[in-house]
Amino acid sequence: MEAVMYILQCGNGLYYVGSTKNLKKRLAQHQLGEGANFTRKHLPVKIVYFENFDRIEEAF
Repeated sequence: MEAVMYILQCGNGLYYVGSTKNLKKRLAQHQLGEGANFTRKHLPVKIVYFENFDRIEEAF
């Protein structure tokens, strides 16, 4: 199954790296404060990079 590795820039200028199978849904979760604890504390976030992979292991 396809996986996406992504990098977000948080409101404080720091970066967050994550992975998901549904980037649109996961980005919405981050924006609503329902994502990772780190991004929840540093909203808003914006996506600065993403790349698709065949397997999540390949993303990392």
